[in-house]
Amino acid sequence: MNATESFNRVNELNSYPHQALDSRQLRAFAKLARTGSFTQTARELHLSQSAVSHSIKALEETVGCRLLDRLAKNIALTQAGEQLLQHTERIFHEMTEARAAMQQMGTWGRGRMRLCASTTACEHILPAVLREFKESFPGCNVALKPVNTPQAMDLLRNHEADLALIMKPERDQAFKFHPLFDDDLAFLVSPDHPWAVAGTVNREEMARQQYILYSKASYTFRMVESYFRKQDIVLNTIIELGSMKAMKELVKLGLGVAILAPWTARPEIEARTLVPFPLGKRKLSRTWGIAHLRCRKLTLAEGTFLGLCRSATENLS
Repeated sequence: MNATESFNRVNELNSYPHQALDSRQLRAFAKLARTGSFTQTARELHLSQSAVSHSIKALEETVGCRLLDRLAKNIALTQAGEQLLQHTERIFHEMTEARAAMQQMGTWGRGRMRLCASTTACEHILPAVLREFKESFPGCNVALKPVNTPQAMDLLRNHEADLALIMKPERDQAFKFHPLFDDDLAFLVSPDHPWAVAGTVNREEMARQQYILYSKASYTFRMVESYFRKQDIVLNTIIELGSMKAMKELVKLGLGVAILAPWTARPEIEARTLVPFPLGKRKLSRTWGIAHLRCRKLTLAEGTFLGLCRSATENLS
């Protein structure tokens, strides 16, 4: 096989990605091309001379052409060998850069972190958490998507999100859940509502109220319906909204009774523009936390984010 045929043979092999090359053989080849000596190459690689010779022979068999000419005690690259050397140098350069990038990500949290969270968490919890997080990991690109809990689980399952700040999902072995805090749902009414005026909830009027509830697709909606069904109370008139802020504004206008966690309306409760009442003797509690696929090990950045969420929510229970 002449030099031109060897050159074409290398190009042909390059078009077949399934023809894998052994990185150890490539390393021996690159070192031999630099030193020009089997003896020196063996010494620098801490191998026997026969092992180096065997690696080169095996590499030539893999690519299907001669890569070097043996001249007495030295070697000279063929045209095919010169081209393969160029590829080899690029390969090892990319491997070095890849290793450095991975080490940097593991050490300093560089890269990306894809989050999804309920609109409640996006509005009340994450702003302060993300501000502190970016101070520690300025090189980490954060993408945040507001979703409800079922949607968040789908995103995690499809590898479209890394972490989710959501309510505890139903038992699913695919997910690991890190609890953050518990809360209790309550009635929220305007100061002019009859319950606020009387200072107590009239149980006989509960079924006749107009309720302002969060999205039917949410876990909270299902929990509320189940809670009242067990008390033989049907919530007949419902306004469904996907915004906590809009829900609170409608309640202030006297257009209905909202069922929310008091911590999501703390400023309004302190200002007496909204008045909270317990749902009943039996509490309706939720558990909030961080979820991710059980098969994933948290990175340094993700572990730090989890810790910041714990700190930010420790007073919400």
